[in-house]
Amino acid sequence: MAPLLELRTVSKSYGALVVTDALDLAVERGEALGVIGPNGAGKTTMFNLITGTSKPDSGQVIFKSDDITGLPAARRCHLGITRSFQIPQPFSGMTVFENMLVGASFGARLAKTEAEQACAAALDLTGLWPKANIRAGALTLLERKRLELARSLAAKPDLLLLDEIAGGLTEGECKELVRSIREIRSSGVTIIWIEHVVHALLAVVDRLMVIDFGRKIADGDPQTTMESDAVREIYIGIDADA
Repeated sequence: MAPLLELRTVSKSYGALVVTDALDLAVERGEALGVIGPNGAGKTTMFNLITGTSKPDSGQVIFKSDDITGLPAARRCHLGITRSFQIPQPFSGMTVFENMLVGASFGARLAKTEAEQACAAALDLTGLWPKANIRAGALTLLERKRLELARSLAAKPDLLLLDEIAGGLTEGECKELVRSIREIRSSGVTIIWIEHVVHALLAVVDRLMVIDFGRKIADGDPQTTMESDAVREIYIGIDADA
């Protein structure tokens, strides 16, 4: 079976700055891929290229065996790609449920009854039922991050992109978030998760990829990858010869 998502020698530059350098990636259906790398390594740019908010200078983005390189972001969402953002961006004056209806109605283009059912399922997965009728602007940071997840899930994605969603959380909140993401995984959603809170990432993912200067440095079993010289020297900052 073909991978759910492929990046084929994708490159992106801004002037002389190369942010994605001939990047190859294949993600299988049902897989959870973790992505780490230093600040400025090109991780979020990779997400932008997958979702269509940025266009590559060269290479192809393949989703469900179709070339989507030229498709706009909205069309990619309709096809089943959704994402969260580093800083939660809810519609603050709307309730949690209303925020989620935006994802279901416009992201997945579901009819009213089906949209409501998708929102109910996302509330279950993220533990937000008690907050369903609370305005999003009154939520805690953890609850806003859960809402980012719930709104993305309400759009019924095949591929969910998580961008540093554990950042800024306490240890206890992080554990709660990990439990939610594990539940999402068990529902069959494929996940790519960029994260600096590495212990949270390792609690969920099957595979770990390391990016530096827009290039893939390592890709494989999470523990083996974390122990590699490339990660120690480039990501953690420990000289491999030390």
